[in-house]
Amino acid sequence: MKKILLLAVTFSLTSCAQVQQTLNQLPQIASQIPTTGTVDIASGLKEALNKGITQQVSKLTAVDGFYKNEAVKILMPEELQKVDATLRKVGLSSLADEGIKMLNRAAEDAVKEATPIFVTAVKNMTFTDAKNILLGSDNAATNYLQGSTTTSLYAKFNPVIKSSFEKVGADAVWTKIITKYNTIPLVKKVNPDLTDYTTNQALSGVFKMIAVEEKDIRNNISARTTPLLQKVFAMQDGK
Repeated sequence: MKKILLLAVTFSLTSCAQVQQTLNQLPQIASQIPTTGTVDIASGLKEALNKGITQQVSKLTAVDGFYKNEAVKILMPEELQKVDATLRKVGLSSLADEGIKMLNRAAEDAVKEATPIFVTAVKNMTFTDAKNILLGSDNAATNYLQGSTTTSLYAKFNPVIKSSFEKVGADAVWTKIITKYNTIPLVKKVNPDLTDYTTNQALSGVFKMIAVEEKDIRNNISARTTPLLQKVFAMQDGK
């Protein structure tokens, strides 16, 4: 019995010594934690996303923002590629070009609706989201936005694109294109949902341009144009 008590006391003293040793080391451990806090990380990521939205998405809302940007220009959907080629073959290139321009004009109109949705998504970002994004891939922030906003953006873009088609006369132009094509002998008749197609292409273009800005901030120190961006993304550089 005495041996058991002696062992218990010894164990207890040893445990206390270990606890005290750990407590003594806490200042040293704390000093090794990065000074960039949770607020800085979240704020830095939000600033980077807002920069991407301001720098890139806003460009898409301008006239020719889609139409003259080869990275995101909307072409005829796959099922209409033959329509495009056939119209050009029979001397109707200008009609085909006009149809493509209408798709891009509608997308440029729709993207104006994006900013408030992005702002909400950025505001709702948690520290965990920010930390995962900071240490993630080159397009981690873009993927976060895509996952958080696609459904809302589609709901906003779709009616705007439909309205834009009506406003700029795209419905009439496309009816003429499809009618002309469908009268050509031996061709398979087509009747695509251009509103849905253009909505999805506009979404794709938006996220592609945000990804361009994100990659630049991650890989190009000169693109980190504020002290906060420099401080936060320096952590990423050392991951």
